[in-house]
Amino acid sequence: MPATVTRDPLSVRFIFNDGSRYVASLDGLPNPELARDLAQGLASNAHPHGGIGTKRTAMVYAVSLRQMVTKLAEAGFTGPASDLTRAALMRFWLAGKAEHERNTRMILKGLDTGTGALRTEVREYLAGNKLHVKPRTRPYRAYTDGEWERLETSLRTLVDDSWVQHKRALKLAAEGADPRITKRNSKADMAWLMLRDGPIPWRDGYQEYIRGHVESISRKAEPQLRQVREALFPNPLVQYAYMILFGMYSGIVPDGISDLCGEDVEWAGDSAILLSYVKGRTSRESVNIPGRAVRLLERWLQFSEPARRFADEECRRMLWISHSPHARRPISPPSENGKVRRRLKRSLGLVDDEGGALLIHRGRLRASYQERLSRRGWTGRATIDPNHTPRVEGDHYVTPTTPARLAAVESIIEDGQAAVLRKSLPPVVLSTDRAAELAEGFPDAVKRLGLDSAALAELVGGERDVFTAACSDQLAGVHGPAGLPCPARPWVCLLCPLAVFLPRHAPNLLRLDAFFSRQFRQMPTENFLRVFGPYADRLSNEILPKFSEEAKSKGLLEVAGDDSDLPLRPEEGTI
Repeated sequence: MPATVTRDPLSVRFIFNDGSRYVASLDGLPNPELARDLAQGLASNAHPHGGIGTKRTAMVYAVSLRQMVTKLAEAGFTGPASDLTRAALMRFWLAGKAEHERNTRMILKGLDTGTGALRTEVREYLAGNKLHVKPRTRPYRAYTDGEWERLETSLRTLVDDSWVQHKRALKLAAEGADPRITKRNSKADMAWLMLRDGPIPWRDGYQEYIRGHVESISRKAEPQLRQVREALFPNPLVQYAYMILFGMYSGIVPDGISDLCGEDVEWAGDSAILLSYVKGRTSRESVNIPGRAVRLLERWLQFSEPARRFADEECRRMLWISHSPHARRPISPPSENGKVRRRLKRSLGLVDDEGGALLIHRGRLRASYQERLSRRGWTGRATIDPNHTPRVEGDHYVTPTTPARLAAVESIIEDGQAAVLRKSLPPVVLSTDRAAELAEGFPDAVKRLGLDSAALAELVGGERDVFTAACSDQLAGVHGPAGLPCPARPWVCLLCPLAVFLPRHAPNLLRLDAFFSRQFRQMPTENFLRVFGPYADRLSNEILPKFSEEAKSKGLLEVAGDDSDLPLRPEEGTI
């Protein structure tokens, strides 16, 4: 079972997907009978039956449960859950926060589903709308390129400096010896001793260790010991910097990074890592992390190896560990409290683009990673997160957050809409090769193409011919960079709004039609429709029927039935 209720003392024990455990203590509440009933509702909300899938969520639900029992007792309610009334619940929820209403509603629903203990009026009330309107959330705003680069550079400098100090400390330790024998008070002997006995504090360890063996202790000894200790063993500041930088390099969700263990790192060769992590809302996921993240993780494992020797069994299996002289244990699991974040912010001294202090938010880091990834091209996935719909993805990762990004997105949308409209225009198929008759008989086409008399003469005279049509402007940049010749393949002209099809193009159009037929015979239908379908349809249904039978008959005489007369690449040929 994912969650069980223990009666004496009253508690709910959770077992989560990643193997971690949590015990929600509910003993000592003012109304034990109500607490026992709600404990059953809390247990029934454990994943997969409910929404409690992480330790953090279970803690929040337990807090709401304790609040409910305490507040109702203060209001004079002393009975079980079956005595709860709609009025009592309404008073409690109106006086509390939205999250407490949400959590206790789910607890009561879980209890009623399993036992049917609630009154009918309460059950109907739980099925209705909440009293508190759910606050509207806003997607995380991605960091700008300048903010991202400044943050990455600063973190990289901190990490590299700590690595250099670590290598120096290891070298010092190799040169040192037992200070009781050498009678010295040097940094080399301090490093030697700490590599053997662990991160020794000044008052409780080193000073007592050398007392009676070293005649005098310099005042510089304590800061020297602190320097050696922080060089040999990662402190919380350096550990947090590694975690932030790893998130910037890998794009993994913050809770997945925080809970990583040693067994989650699986080497796939010498330079690739398959990383398994647990995402709070779902279950275990795996990802082949990028090369920069692999190298950073490899360095972290080397850096933390001396500290891991002196950690207890529970802490040793954690990937992120650190030493703090003020912690209860010499080596502690990752710490992400506000104090560490504030220290890192002060240490880096970063500013945002407006000149204010740059806040480090791991949710924003992930949003920035995905936003930067989307600008590099297709990622191979329909959505960033398989648990999100495309609409949620757009709201959280693609929504523009600055005027410049909004303008860029609007420009992309406008270009896309213009391309769709251009493709919907009918092809310009002319039955004459004389410019005067063209201008008189097809005024709309001439106007749409923006042709003057000189350009019209060039178009009709064949000076602007490409393989399948006459192009009104090869430098327009419709299918490539503006100002450079169009790089499109021959069949792309069939859907191009700049193409004009004249009788002299009939032979090449028939060659292309025969090419489509050969491709259809040798390609799977689905592939053919995806690659050539729109072009073949336009050619056979909208272009060729507008040519005279005489023009098509003459053109067929020139078609050889193979690829010899087509400007194809080697991989595009037919057998």
